[in-house]
Amino acid sequence: MSAAGGCIFCAIVADNVDAHVVMRNDDFVAFLDSRPVFRGHTLVVPRDHFSTLLDLPAPLRDGFLEAGQDLVRAVQNAFGAQGTFVAINNTISQSVPHLHMHVVPRNKSDGLRGFFWPRMSYGPGEADAYAERLRAALSERRGAEAAG
Repeated sequence: MSAAGGCIFCAIVADNVDAHVVMRNDDFVAFLDSRPVFRGHTLVVPRDHFSTLLDLPAPLRDGFLEAGQDLVRAVQNAFGAQGTFVAINNTISQSVPHLHMHVVPRNKSDGLRGFFWPRMSYGPGEADAYAERLRAALSERRGAEAAG
C-alpha cells in the first residue's frame, strides 16, 4: 500500500499530508500522534509500507528499535517525563495498517490505567511547540554523540 493506496502514514512520509514531524532519516519518520494519549505522544514509522512488525524486513529491525530509543530519550528530556510507554499493535487495535511504534510520555500518577486510554487534542499552536521541543531534544542527542 502506498500514499496513493490510501495509507495516511505513507502520505505523511511522502509529505503529502501535514504532520508535526520530529525526525526523519533514510528509513524512518517520527511525528506527533494527532490524537495523543498525553501531549508529546509520538509515532515512529518505517518510510516503506509494512503492515505489521512481522512484515518488517530483518535489515530494518535494529534501526526501528534505535529510532524508538532515540524518541524515548527525546520525550523524557523534552517534557521532563519520568518514563514512557512504548507499544506496537499488530492488526488488532491498529487504527492505521502501517507499522508504527507509540512512544507516550508517562509520569507517576498521570491517571493512565490499563488499556482504556482517553485521547486528547492539542490546542492552537500547541502541537507546533511540542514538536519543536522534541526536535531540539533529538538534535541535542545527535550533537552529544558526535562530540563523544
